Parts: sequence; C-alpha cells; structure tokens
Amino acid sequence: MFPSQVQTLNMSTTSSSSIWLLSCRKLKFFTRIRRFLQSKAARKQYGSSASDHSNKLRIVNNTDEEEDLVVEKTESELDGSMALQKSVKRLHFGSWEEKEMAAKAIEKLAQEDVKVRKLMAELGVIHMLVSMVDTEVVGRRLAAIKALIELADGTFTNKELMLEAGILSKLPKDIDAVDDQTRHEFAELLLSLSSISNTPFSLAKTEVLQFLIAILESATSIETKETCLGVACNLSAVLENARPLVSNGTVHTLLKLSSFKELSEKALAALGHLVLTLMGKKAMEDSSMVPESLIEILTWENKPKCQELSAYILMILAHQSSTQRDKMSKAGIVPVLLEVSLLGSPLAQKRAMKLLQWFKDERQAKMGPHSGPQTARIAIGSPLHPREAQEGKKMMKNLVKQSLHKNMEMITRRANAAGDSSNLKSLVLSTSSKSLPY
Repeated sequence: MFPSQVQTLNMSTTSSSSIWLLSCRKLKFFTRIRRFLQSKAARKQYGSSASDHSNKLRIVNNTDEEEDLVVEKTESELDGSMALQKSVKRLHFGSWEEKEMAAKAIEKLAQEDVKVRKLMAELGVIHMLVSMVDTEVVGRRLAAIKALIELADGTFTNKELMLEAGILSKLPKDIDAVDDQTRHEFAELLLSLSSISNTPFSLAKTEVLQFLIAILESATSIETKETCLGVACNLSAVLENARPLVSNGTVHTLLKLSSFKELSEKALAALGHLVLTLMGKKAMEDSSMVPESLIEILTWENKPKCQELSAYILMILAHQSSTQRDKMSKAGIVPVLLEVSLLGSPLAQKRAMKLLQWFKDERQAKMGPHSGPQTARIAIGSPLHPREAQEGKKMMKNLVKQSLHKNMEMITRRANAAGDSSNLKSLVLSTSSKSLPY
C-alpha cells in the first residue's frame, strides 16, 4: 500500500471516529431527555386516571372550574418539559446567540425545583455554562453567571461540579474592566460556593482573595461589598483558610471596613474568626488601627451587635497580653467599657465587665508593692507618721472621686440622659471608691 493511501485511510478513520463520538454524545443526551419525558408522562398518566375519576365527581357536582385548572396544570408541565429539552439542546449544539438564550431560559427553569436543577447537571449544563463565563461578551457572560447561581441553590453536587469545571479560574483579573452588575453576580456566585464545607476544592485561592479585596477596596456599591464580606466570613470560618487570608492582606481590609457602620457587622464577624488563629491575632496586634478603631466601635449605641463583636475581639487581644492592655488603657478604653457595662446589650455588658475586671486586677498588681502600708515594710523599716498616712488616703480618695465624676459626666453626655448635673455631682461625691467596677 502506498503512503498516500495510508494517509487517506488514517484521515478517514479519524473522521469516522469523531463522527462516532459525536453520535454517541447525542445519543446519550437524547436518551436522558427521553427518560425525563417518560417519567413526566408516567406522572401525567397517573394524574390523568385520577383526573378522570375526579372529573366524574365534578360532573355530578357541576364543578367545571376545577377541571379547567387541571387541564391548565397539565399543559404547563408539558410546556416546561419541552422548554427544558429545547434549552438544553440549544446550549449544547446551538450558536453563541442560541447558547445565550438557552442560559436565560435555564435560569428561569432552575428556579422551579431542586430536581430540575439536578437533572440539568446530569445533562452536562454546568460545564457548558462555566465555559461561557470566560467569554468577553458582557450579556453572554452575565446570562451564564445568573444561570449558575440558580443551579447552585440548594444542591451540594452542583456546587462541586462548578468547582470541578474551574469556575474559580474564570474570575476577572482586572476589576476595573468589569461593570458593577457583573461584579455583583460574581460575588453572589462566590457566596453560594463558599457556603459548602468538606470539599476537596479550596476556595481560599489567591485569585479569589485578590478578587474579593479588589472589590472591597474599590468604589463598588454597598450591596456588592456586603456580599463579598459574606464570602470572607464564610472563608474565615474554616481554620485552614486563615493563612492565605492573612497573607493576602485581608485583615487590614477588614479593619478599614469595620469603621463603616453599613459594613461593620460582617467585617467584625470575619475578624472574630481570624483573631482565634495565631496569624490573625498577630496581624491585628501589629495593625496601627488597633485598638483605637475597635474602641470607637464600642461607642456605637445604635449598633449593639457591632459592640458585642468589637468587645469580643478586644477580649481575645487583651487576654494574657499586658502589652495590648497597656495600649488599650492609653487609648482610653476604661471609660468606654464603663459606659458599655451600664448601657450596652446584656452580652456586651458581660464582656465589658470582664475586660474591666482584668484592668482592675492588673492595676492592683502594679500598685500593690508601691502604695499603702505594707506589713513586711513596716516590720523592716520605720513606720509612717499617722498624719502623713491619713493625708495620703485622703488625696487618693479625692483622685478616685474626680475620676469617677468625669467618667459619669461623659456617660451622661453620650447617652443624652436627662438629669441635673448638680444632682449627679452630689451622687458621685457621696459614693465610696469601693463601688468602682474596675
């Protein structure tokens, strides 16, 4: 046999094999569609037999309106099955314009039932939609993302298939080149995917974190930023994600966003997860915004949840760390904690009182060896003159009263409480230093 004949034979063999593979693929596709339609027909046949019996009752009772409703319901089910078959066929074998129309139809069909969403995944819809996300045509990409969001709703398997198909690699590298609506839809899809656990696919990848941080630091809508913070909160709840989150600068971004009341709660929730790890706690301790920004959040009386989360983070930072307690004390945390312990929510009050107790114990430990008559010192050296000891006690008592009076006036001014300042002053002056909670 001549070489030209061999080459021609190989080409014909390759062409026939490709045609055979395409035919097999179409055969499998239409076989699944036929099974789905047969199951629908069986249910309709069963429903029709029940409908015949009910029709007799309706004839006897002259209830023609119910019969019309049954007919309309049967027609709508048939239309839905035909629409599903047509949409899946267009998505697999149609042109790009037909694929876009099919993606929009699939989005609507996926809203009906979880079983429909699972059936679409079995028909290979997810892989086709993921491939469409990579297109540069805005409308086509947006239709694919919206369809994926609906398909991911309430099904773990579909989310896994999306991750397996490489949806995370389709995230845009340049946020400025993407419109606001596409950013929001991408964020919604990531929020849905980040809710799954026990998956071999890691969502805390560099491209995902860079995408989130870029949106959070850009001039994007508050709604989109809230969605991205929800993703960060879900990711931070997994211990293995702490290292990539911290190394990509997520802590700094979350601390900045926590100062905005619209975004503070979700940002603080993510920080509350990260502060439990060594890397997260170290990043917060080294930040120039800590503890001042967290102390400022404690003064938000109309945001009790933010107060609770801020107090929780401060407790973790202050626990067994005299350096952090000194920084907090110099930043003026004690009067703020006193206010929260009186006016905050029950949980915020409990956490504030715990912090105040730590500051009280630390102050007593520092002052103990240096102030007051000590038994050991009296035994070794000369005793103090009674008059000097009395004057020292009187001076310390006046200082405590002045400090308490200043704190109470600050609380009264912030809480806008009604009351006479003179009455408050007399109340404070008549209070013993033993009533101090710190």
